[in-house]
Amino acid sequence: MTSTAKPSTRIPVSGPWITDLEVSYVTDAVTNAWYSQANVWHDRFEKAFAAHLGVPFVTSLPSCTSGLHLALASLGIGPGDEVIVPECTWIATAAPVSYVGATPIFADIDPVTWCLSASSVDARLSSRTRAIIPVDLYGGMPDYGALQTLAEEHRIALIEDAAEAIGAEYHGRRAGAFGRAGVFSFHGSKTLTTGEGGLLATSDEELFRRILYLRDHGREPGDRFFRNTAVAFKYKMSALQAALGTAQLERVQALIERKRQIFQWYRERLSHLPEVNLNAEPPGTRNGFWMITAVWDRSLGLDKTTLQLELDAAGIDSRPFFHPLSSLPAYANHPDRQYAASRNPVAYDIASRGLNLPSALNLTENQVDRVCSVLTGLLRRRS
Repeated sequence: MTSTAKPSTRIPVSGPWITDLEVSYVTDAVTNAWYSQANVWHDRFEKAFAAHLGVPFVTSLPSCTSGLHLALASLGIGPGDEVIVPECTWIATAAPVSYVGATPIFADIDPVTWCLSASSVDARLSSRTRAIIPVDLYGGMPDYGALQTLAEEHRIALIEDAAEAIGAEYHGRRAGAFGRAGVFSFHGSKTLTTGEGGLLATSDEELFRRILYLRDHGREPGDRFFRNTAVAFKYKMSALQAALGTAQLERVQALIERKRQIFQWYRERLSHLPEVNLNAEPPGTRNGFWMITAVWDRSLGLDKTTLQLELDAAGIDSRPFFHPLSSLPAYANHPDRQYAASRNPVAYDIASRGLNLPSALNLTENQVDRVCSVLTGLLRRRS
């Protein structure tokens, strides 16, 4: 394994696995991807990703957030509409709903998978609901069978936020292949990275054409006369990012297996702690284990901030389980804020007692030993 990262005594929470292949591809892009060759790496990356996912239409983007924005805008979702999102996710899932002038509606999560609960979605549906955005949280998978049934019955769009889910599967189908569109993140923390970047995938050709139009300032694909027919967006990936993504995609099975190996190390070393639950992998699903996450029993009376600070003092980086979106200052004026905790009790409960443990692709088994030893000591003091 080769990496440009400098060695550190701290154990990082996330980070990529970069080899000479990535360096050579990016070098080629910065040297040659100009003039008539400007789109060579984009084409190569997008075709390879479409084949990997088994979806006919994909487009590379600067972020997963831009993919959600494009999907919502292309579906004509706007003011007066509602879009259901999980209570526990990164704000990037909900922010694009506001970008288009619609209202995000926060639904509860499943206590096992930590992903969007279909029964909670059902309870939050209204005559104004236009879409559901499930999130494959930390590489886990929600019950897409139930969610797709709801979407079909109520004639609303399902947009899959697969930002964290490279390597995840639901009944043999890869994450990102569900709903009207699926979107990915290739941020530097993700299993497959382009530094920053994202991608949108869809089987809907009409929707795809609309997305291509909106992502390039309201120009028809192939337009050479710069006749903009709408005020739209600028959402494109660079050739350097596409080259890096191509190399990572050629190594994707190794990246996925490394994540699974890291999870296995944690599972073996924490199996003696009945008060700690790690990421679930229900029958019929395959977890991508982007972030190995620990949720401890409420009987310990320990909040995530306290434990995060204690790990930090031991030289171990971690991240808090995502805060409930409705609890954030950003949503202080949301119309449902005062009811969210009672409507979404699972999200508020689990979010208060969960942490993402170090999950970087360059982790060693010895480092996982150290994390588990420190974590066990901290939890045992409270039990």
